[in-house]
Amino acid sequence: MKITTIIAFTLTIIGALVWLLIGLFNFNLVGFIFGLGSMAVVSRIIYSLVGISALWLIFYWVTYNPFKSID
Repeated sequence: MKITTIIAFTLTIIGALVWLLIGLFNFNLVGFIFGLGSMAVVSRIIYSLVGISALWLIFYWVTYNPFKSID
């Protein structure tokens, strides 16, 4: 489960940086790297993986709340 969380965290950080570029500069890094057109499927897969990673991190946080006090 640890490797899944590390991968999810990495993908979520990358996704957040992509959204930062879109928000600040109107620049889609994923579209730039993989192209628009026939490679749009690859872009959708990447965006889906980032979304799934975010859901995993929410599940992880709810299940293993890292902020609960240690007695």
